[in-house]
Amino acid sequence: METAMRIGELGQATGVDIETIRYYEKTGLLPDPVRSHNGYRAYSQAHLERLAFIRHCRALDISLADVRRLLDFVAHPGTDCADINQLIDGQLARVRARLESMRALERQLAALRGRCGSNHAAGECGILHDLVAAAHGEACACHLDTSTGSSQDFVPSNRLMRGTIK
Repeated sequence: METAMRIGELGQATGVDIETIRYYEKTGLLPDPVRSHNGYRAYSQAHLERLAFIRHCRALDISLADVRRLLDFVAHPGTDCADINQLIDGQLARVRARLESMRALERQLAALRGRCGSNHAAGECGILHDLVAAAHGEACACHLDTSTGSSQDFVPSNRLMRGTIK
């Protein structure tokens, strides 16, 4: 006979928050469990395995809509896997695009960090000057002027540097 788990035990076994489990039930990703005689949800091994599958997909940043599609393939193992391949190819493309975006962000931050090589008064900090320049719509080290390939030097207004502008 299979031992039933309560929601806290299921959450602990899978690392999924209780509210997330309830959300998955509400949206139909996780089937409703039976209720024990005292009204508590009683989860089975099948719930544990399905929730572990969902959690693994989410760890791969697969959307809930795509998790639902994958669960449908699990329920219909005779289905051709071309759509599964396409789904994962799409996810891989999204991850690669985010990685490229993160690399660009890294380059921007490195360029900005290069504007201040030593410790001195904040009013003389190249990083701060560039951030203020950007706030004024001017070029900064992290967003070079593409026509000239350089950033513009900008001295921030005294009001902004004194913190009177928020």
